[in-house]
Amino acid sequence: MRISRRTFAAAAAVAVVLPLSACGSGDDGGGSTDASGKVEGTITFQTWNLRANFKSYFEGVVSDFEKKYPDTQVKWVDQPAEGYADKISADAAGGTLPDVVNVSPDLVAPLAKAGLALDLDKAAAKYRKEYLPGAWASHRIPGMTGTYAFPWYLNTGPLFYNKSLFKDAGLDASKPPKTYDELFADALRLAKKSKGEVATLANVPTIEDFGRYGVELMNKEGTAFAFNDTKGVELLTKYKELYDAKALDPQVLTATPESSGKKFLTGAVAMNPGSALDLGNFKKQAPNLYKNIGITDQITSTGKVNMYVMGVMVNSRSQRKPAAVAFAHYVTDAQRQMSFAKKVAIFPSTAGSLDDPYFTKEDGTDETRVRIAAAASLKNAVNYTPVLFSEQMKTALRNEVAKALQGKESPKAALDNAVKACDRLLQQQG
Repeated sequence: MRISRRTFAAAAAVAVVLPLSACGSGDDGGGSTDASGKVEGTITFQTWNLRANFKSYFEGVVSDFEKKYPDTQVKWVDQPAEGYADKISADAAGGTLPDVVNVSPDLVAPLAKAGLALDLDKAAAKYRKEYLPGAWASHRIPGMTGTYAFPWYLNTGPLFYNKSLFKDAGLDASKPPKTYDELFADALRLAKKSKGEVATLANVPTIEDFGRYGVELMNKEGTAFAFNDTKGVELLTKYKELYDAKALDPQVLTATPESSGKKFLTGAVAMNPGSALDLGNFKKQAPNLYKNIGITDQITSTGKVNMYVMGVMVNSRSQRKPAAVAFAHYVTDAQRQMSFAKKVAIFPSTAGSLDDPYFTKEDGTDETRVRIAAAASLKNAVNYTPVLFSEQMKTALRNEVAKALQGKESPKAALDNAVKACDRLLQQQG
């Protein structure tokens, strides 16, 4: 599995829908949240498309755990990326959910509501201080109390920009935009100077972008969305201005992260988000771009960048809760996370790990520069995508944003309609 910003974006887009019969009150389904007692017995651990590239790593983790706890046995199963949400849904409905499950926040939300995710604030509170506060909070569900998965690996990334395109437009390539006002001004200048041939961005605003802009996305109770407020309308109005000026790529309404990346590779787009892994691709596929690559921070009005997070959930109905909690913690502890982070371009969610020289010491390479900058930004990063924001909701928002950009609806009407559609879908979640 190529773990990068785009992989996280794709993973976070998967939403699990449990059958109505599985919906519960959000408690632990009648099971105990007590995970004390002897760590023993056989448990099953399920990962998400990781066996192909990390088989030896996970076999080593399992072996080390079993040595530490000789009365345990861990059965590791790995599921393919395609259909992962459906597999979890079927297992949840059929009572065959593994003891320990690799999840993203949106996958854990319906499981928590159905009473199938163990509340770690009750069962494993002693471990909370070991993790970054923002990472621990990422598996909380609005309207519920509790935390429903251990945070595991994180990712974030900078904005890449094409210095030569900035220079051609008369912009200072050493001073990329740092604020939204600067971004919008530079984008309009690039479009005007290139007579509409060079766009600055190749994506429409997503829920994550509204969050970074400082929009209040949901009410605190988690019962309704709120991204149609004044700031939300302001952001979409700005994007409409960019769209009309051809500062957004012509195919922006149908763009995917992959297609946006290709546009950046070919020089049709001046800026694009990415990760350290992308630098290697630029070097191989577009050496001229690589020579002109600029690296800057994510633009945010909140002072906090967006992060993507994976977690490890414990089945609240596990018959071996002490072993399941112990193993979920073991997989996600500082030692294991640091080891995993050195095998692939991800970041640990454990407190203090990002201060390791691996994430702080420069060696003159761009890859290390990106890694260090990303690690520093993750210390107070947040996952802006609400855990209750399903794939259907993302589609509803995208459709309304498209209508606003095309002039079929005003930005205010479009966001009002998007919020109504998302609120309806939220009520259907139960």
